[in-house]
Order: sequence, then C-alpha cells, then structure tokens
Amino acid sequence: MFAVTSLWLCWTLLSVSLVGFTCAGSFVVNVTQTSYQAEENHNITLEWTFTVETGRPPTYLIIYCDLITGNKSSLLYHVHNGAEVSESQDEKFSGRVQGEKDALREGRIRLQLCRLRTEDSGRYKCQVNTDYGSSSASCRLNVTAASPSQEERDWKIIIIVLTAAAALVALLMCAYFGLCLEKSAELLYSCKHPESLNQGTSCL
Repeated sequence: MFAVTSLWLCWTLLSVSLVGFTCAGSFVVNVTQTSYQAEENHNITLEWTFTVETGRPPTYLIIYCDLITGNKSSLLYHVHNGAEVSESQDEKFSGRVQGEKDALREGRIRLQLCRLRTEDSGRYKCQVNTDYGSSSASCRLNVTAASPSQEERDWKIIIIVLTAAAALVALLMCAYFGLCLEKSAELLYSCKHPESLNQGTSCL
C-alpha cells in the first residue's frame, strides 16, 4: 500500500512538473515587424505579441521594454501586475510613449512613440514575464533626419530671390553713385580749368 501511494505521489509530482515545463516552453514573445523606418518629428507604433492562455489571464504580468544602443539601455515602458509604472521610464521618453492597456489582455504590446528623434534609433527589446512563462523579442528602429517641407523649400527660394534682388539693387546704386561722383569730379576739374569748358557749360 505504501509503495502504491508513493508511486502515485511521484507520478502526480512528475505530471505537475511536466505541465509547468510545457507551459513555460510554449510561452513565446514575437514582434509583428522586425524593423521600422521613420522620420524625426513623426510618430510610430511598435508592436509585440505574447502567448495568452485561453480562459486563464496571468496572475501577474511584468513587462520591460528597453531601447538598446551599443552598451546603453534606456527603459521606455514598464508594466507591473498589469499596471504601467511611469516612474521607472527613462527621462528622454517622458511624455512620448503611449501604451494600449486593453491590448495587453489580448497578448499584444502596442507602444506609440511620439515626436521621434534621430537618437531614438536602435534595438527595442520587450521582456515579458508571467506566472506561466517568460520570453523576449526585439525589433530595430531607424529614425532619419527630417527633410524640409514644401513650405520651407518655398521660403528658402523666396529668401534667395530677395537676397539676389537686394544685391542687384545695391550694385546698381553703387554704379549710379560712382557715375555721379565721376561726373562731379569732371565738373570740378572743368571749373578749375576754364579753358577746358565746353560751350554752354557754366560753373556756379
């Protein structure tokens, strides 16, 4: 009887261990897109998915999303037991990251990164920990410098045209005053040398 009870207990423990191992092994975090391209000052939405057991919401849910550039890591999104923890967010992301809380129930992490900067480029990694498994996945974001808008280009053209026009006017005025000075010099010379005066020319 003792042997049967011991065998049953061992089998039960082994079954529980196998179930736990299966749950942990089947938990996966994926990215919906491995790389993103965007322009500074624009907005972009990064998205991950993670395994959610049918009819069993996680007892606890911890998420860390970091920007990794070289050897530096900056936290942009932190969830603890389903609640967002903004206090641990890196200062450079303050007010620029919005997460969809409702999406977490569906096993999705959707992060909208606003007012992009070129220094936002890098690898974005999300680590998800639940009571039935943990995993992580990464994607890359490349933010390029903003190209001038059509309005900015038009203003540049206007400024160039106005500058060229002003330079031309200044050149014409210099030529005009130069001619006037030359005529004045000739008149002064003629007055000092009356013999060189043309007929009909008088000096005051």
